[in-house]
Amino acid sequence: MSTIPFSQALRDRGTRPVSGVGASGPGASERFMSDLLTGRRTRDDYIAMVAQNFFVYGALERAAEARRSDPVAAMFMSPSLTRLPAIREDLRFLLGEGWQSEIAPMPTTLRYVDRIERVAAVSTGGFVAHHYTRYLGDLSGCAIIRSIMQRQFGFDTNGIGFYVFADIAKPKEFKSTYRRQLDNVGWSANEQQLVIDEAQTAHDLTESLFAELDGRAVRAA
Repeated sequence: MSTIPFSQALRDRGTRPVSGVGASGPGASERFMSDLLTGRRTRDDYIAMVAQNFFVYGALERAAEARRSDPVAAMFMSPSLTRLPAIREDLRFLLGEGWQSEIAPMPTTLRYVDRIERVAAVSTGGFVAHHYTRYLGDLSGCAIIRSIMQRQFGFDTNGIGFYVFADIAKPKEFKSTYRRQLDNVGWSANEQQLVIDEAQTAHDLTESLFAELDGRAVRAA
C-alpha cells in the first residue's frame, strides 16, 4: 500500500481531525485534557471521564480476552497494558464502594462500546486498530498527566491508577516495539487500509466522547 512502514502510515492517516475540527485547531480530547491539566476543570469532570473509560476499556479488554488465541492479536496483548482493574480502583476511591450504581455510559460511549464489540468479533485488524488507538495513546504522556492530576486534586497514588503503568519502565521503547510488530504482521494492502480506517473510527469516537463530556461539563457549570 505504501513505501513507508505501515506503523507510520497508521500514525499519519489513522488520526485525521474529525469532521468539523480544523487541522490547525485542537480536537475535543485535546481541549478537555488541556482544561483538566490547567485547572479549568473540576474533580467531577475528571470522575466523569474515568467513568466513561470504565465502559470503553471493559469492552476492549473483553474483546482482547475473546481473541487471546488469535496469533496476530496476541502479538499486541500484554498484561502490563490492562487498565480495567486500575479504573475500578480509581472509581472506588473517587465514588466509594457503591461506585457502580453512580455511573452510567453516555450515548457516545454506548456507540463506542458497540463498535468495539461488533468489529472485534469479526476482524483481527479491526480489533488491533482499537487496541492501538487506546493503549498507545494512554502511554503518551501518562507520567506527566499523573503528576499534574496528583497536584491538581490532591491525589496520592489513589484515583490516578489508570495512568500508572508499573510494569512498563520505558514507554517510548514499548511503543517502538509495538510499532515494529505492526510492521511485521504482513497484512495485505486491503487489510492495512481496514486497520487505518478503523483506527480513524476509533479516533473519531474518542473525539465525540470528549465533546460529550465537554457538553456535560458546560451544562453542569
